[in-house]
Amino acid sequence: MALCDVLPGFLCKFPAFDEASIRMARKTVDDGFKAIVRSYIDLIDAAVQPLQWFLNYLERLFVTSPWPIILILMLAIVYFGSRNIRITIGTAVSMLAIGLLGLWNDTMVTLAMVTVCTLIAIVIGIPIGIMMARSDRVQSFINPILDVMQTMPSFVYLIPVVMIFGIGKVPGLIAVVIYAVPPMIRLTNLGIRLVDKEVLEAADAFGSSGWQKLKNVQMPLALPTIMAGINQTIMMSLAMVVVASMVGVGGLGKNVLQAINNQFFTVGFLNGFALVAIAIIFDRTSQAYGRRLQKHSEVIHG
Repeated sequence: MALCDVLPGFLCKFPAFDEASIRMARKTVDDGFKAIVRSYIDLIDAAVQPLQWFLNYLERLFVTSPWPIILILMLAIVYFGSRNIRITIGTAVSMLAIGLLGLWNDTMVTLAMVTVCTLIAIVIGIPIGIMMARSDRVQSFINPILDVMQTMPSFVYLIPVVMIFGIGKVPGLIAVVIYAVPPMIRLTNLGIRLVDKEVLEAADAFGSSGWQKLKNVQMPLALPTIMAGINQTIMMSLAMVVVASMVGVGGLGKNVLQAINNQFFTVGFLNGFALVAIAIIFDRTSQAYGRRLQKHSEVIHG
């Protein structure tokens, strides 16, 4: 005999709201959201149009430029960022392998998307992180929002952006930024808060204003932690690119999605390899640059 056979019914079946009431509430919220979107669609389109232009320009630049030029620029950035010849050689080998596999153009599209998403995340994340670091009240307000953003399933982000913007690159870009910006905010906040109080007291003793302390003391000393935030933002952008391909984002993510739908193991593996290679290049370069900043700040602080 089951336990529920002898217990009152309300203990075994949770007293949920009536299904018709729940359906009506959902319909009311959805209809209201759609009505708001329809009312402000022109304003929304005008606001995101620069993003569309910038993304299209960068994508066209990466795809149509001669591949040797792109490769040389990429190797130069990697070397001057990491100052490590092994990372530079690994980057060259990985990018040549990607090109030989016929994935160069798709990789360039993905690089353009990740570049734009990372820049937007930096522009949004650093000011918010600074505000959090300067005010405990702001931090207590924003932290729960970041918790929700980081724990929400990534597919859920696609629903509101598609309802607002439709299918295309911009909805995917916005979904990627929402998913990837929390580490940028958190680590900017953390880096500024970890600045030694004695250093700040010394700045106060020299009569520095709040802006001067932020610009000349807190931000330089927090740069290694901020670089870690940029690193995490790039990694999360690359992870979200595959999901964002469901709403029209091209590149490697679209190929992976098609491979899943058609059960093409080789196609999925090769495009996954390209994504992993890009992720490793970004990760190693940004980590090496962060370590250099850390040593530099320790020398100054010492």
